[in-house]
Amino acid sequence: MTKTGILLVGHGSKKEYNKNLITKTAEIIAQKNPDYIVRCGFMEFNEPTIRESLDSFKQDEVDSIAVVPLFLARGVHIDEDIPGILGLAPGQKKGLFSLTGKEVPLVYADPIGPNPLLADLMMENAKAALDLI
Repeated sequence: MTKTGILLVGHGSKKEYNKNLITKTAEIIAQKNPDYIVRCGFMEFNEPTIRESLDSFKQDEVDSIAVVPLFLARGVHIDEDIPGILGLAPGQKKGLFSLTGKEVPLVYADPIGPNPLLADLMMENAKAALDLI
């Protein structure tokens, strides 16, 4: 049975807790969505790299891959660097990725952006902080 691959992309950092944020989020996504194969990759400072994580899907039977950046907003990494690593031109959202013996569709998702769920989370954090008063 083939599955869809999800690659959660983080910036990467010299601080371990930043890497843990991405890896733990990928684990949560995988636990809640067992029909997907979820991996994470990093632009810099951490491993696996985006390219290494993409290549790891070659061992799985995936029929498509969605690359999802765990970034809040657009910037040079979202608009240029990550698409370049994926083999996409700036602004391009779809391409093909070569797996062993076949090519599968690859799609590149938008960053989080101004999402009501993010606003709710920030309000939850504010209320928790106010409880300290």
